[in-house]
Amino acid sequence: MSFLTPAAFWFALSLPVVVVFYLLKRKRVVKLVPSTILWQKFLAETQASAPFQRLRHNWLLFLQLLLLLLAVFALTRPYFSGRTPDAALQVVILDASASMQARDGAPTRFDSARAEALKLVDALKTGFGPKSGQMLIMLAGANAEVKQSATSEKAALRRALETARPTDSPTRLAEALRVAGTLTRDKPNAEIHLFSDGAGVDLSEFENKDLRLTFHRVGRETNNLGIVTLDVKSNPENPAQRAVFTSVANRSGVPVEGSLELRFDDRLLETKPVLFAATNTTPVVFLANQEKDGVFSVKLTREDALPADNEARVVSRLPGPVRVLLVTRGNRFLEKALAAAGPNVQLAMAKEYSEGPERFDVVVLDDVVPATWPAANVLAFHVADTNWFPGAIGSLEAPPIVDWRNTHPVLRFVNFDNVLVAQALAVKAPSWAIPLVDSPESPLVVAGELGRQRIVWVAFDSLQSTWPLRISFPIFVANAVDWLNPGSAAASRLSVKAGEAFRLPLSGEGTSPTNGLARVVMPGGAERSIPLEPGTRELTFGDTGRQGIYRVLMGTNEVDFAVNLLDAAETAIAPSDQLSIGRRGEVVATELKRANLEYWRWFALAAFAVMMAEWWWFHRRTA
Repeated sequence: MSFLTPAAFWFALSLPVVVVFYLLKRKRVVKLVPSTILWQKFLAETQASAPFQRLRHNWLLFLQLLLLLLAVFALTRPYFSGRTPDAALQVVILDASASMQARDGAPTRFDSARAEALKLVDALKTGFGPKSGQMLIMLAGANAEVKQSATSEKAALRRALETARPTDSPTRLAEALRVAGTLTRDKPNAEIHLFSDGAGVDLSEFENKDLRLTFHRVGRETNNLGIVTLDVKSNPENPAQRAVFTSVANRSGVPVEGSLELRFDDRLLETKPVLFAATNTTPVVFLANQEKDGVFSVKLTREDALPADNEARVVSRLPGPVRVLLVTRGNRFLEKALAAAGPNVQLAMAKEYSEGPERFDVVVLDDVVPATWPAANVLAFHVADTNWFPGAIGSLEAPPIVDWRNTHPVLRFVNFDNVLVAQALAVKAPSWAIPLVDSPESPLVVAGELGRQRIVWVAFDSLQSTWPLRISFPIFVANAVDWLNPGSAAASRLSVKAGEAFRLPLSGEGTSPTNGLARVVMPGGAERSIPLEPGTRELTFGDTGRQGIYRVLMGTNEVDFAVNLLDAAETAIAPSDQLSIGRRGEVVATELKRANLEYWRWFALAAFAVMMAEWWWFHRRTA
């Protein structure tokens, strides 16, 4: 047996003091006591002829000494050491993702994980012996954060855990595990302890690494509802209205009734009762009038295990005109698709491109090589700037379409079934773009941002394919124009996932700071100051671990942006019993090895039991 506070043994000096009181003869003073059974022998003594007397056998003395001894033992916090790891270094990683806020713990999963981690701190062997160790505390939230560097001071470790807080970001454990793997690589007896629910954890990148990981699972709830998408567009049937698209994922095995509230700048617009199908994602569309720039918010009113995914917000700006220039030698299909791309599209046409006084938002190059490449956003068909792609540009005959990425906004609702291409350019995929449509030898459609210019590139001439005859062609053109529209690009920057950095270009008037300082007002009202050097072209703010509306105050401008969770993997809160490490193995959840089991509570309960036994004996004798 060992003791956490051995200094409390000094209270044992009170034991002989009690014995001395029993050796002294006492002058009688009338006092009311609950029981006189143990005092009968002393009632007969009415005189004190000597200061001391012979110590007699007395149950009261025995009980008092026993009670005092039990109290001293309780103060010393005795414990028995169990099987504790003899690791020289223990790296504790606390998952701080949104799913750890699920209310099936004490009271949340994060609180349960922290309590288990504190037990591991209590089990840490300290001192100067060969089996003493150190511990490092990491918080894996939006970013990996070292809350406490390696130390053997238990007070510092407890303080680091008690001040840790969860975030609203998706699960991001890879960075923390990479750091932990580096710290434990050259220490054969080091260990990594991960406290998590295992929801949405991907460890495939550690497949070929010796990761000495112990997984401590928390959580038990599996059912949850959560908002996983939110977007706002112009209503195609009524340009004066805005269409708010959202979807709710139901992770339970039964249909669930609930309702969604739509608000604009905290003003309730509409409430829709919805039946959410079991294990499915239910789309919901709201139509609303918008007279000024503001914030649409959608809230799920039904209570569930995870409140963090029950509300989302989007900053909505009134749409402006989109000036589009089509450079073509003649393509009626493309011309009609651009004219129908949206109610705000202002289409102009030319056979050649040259920089002029008129500024366009989007330039569409249809198999025409311009003398100077436009600085505006570009949709290019069968023409490529040599600076866009690494290596030489070749040619392909009848390339088949084998795959496409319909999760990208440009390919939303676009299908390439039964689309045949006669000829296409062959390029290597650039680092700045994402291949959207693939053939076996070359990407056929890529989209990305080069510098500050957005580019959508199509490798083939639309007239040398069957694509214009398919309904997917005008949908693609409308999606591309919307994505290339600078107004839409600016609006997309105003919606950020929790944990991701917000970036704001500083090119316009009124956005440049007058005193080299920008301020960001957080959702809770706290402020952060961001110093900006002269000539800075972009403001970057990374403290976005909490959901809500953030406001940037800079120069004469106020820019609001929304931070949301919107993560289907985080909404699936079912805890995992094991973590997969690629194809090579898995980490099975384990119970925390209990060590340093404290028994002071039992000593305190024993003392209380002794007192209650005396009370019971008194009433039994006098009944």
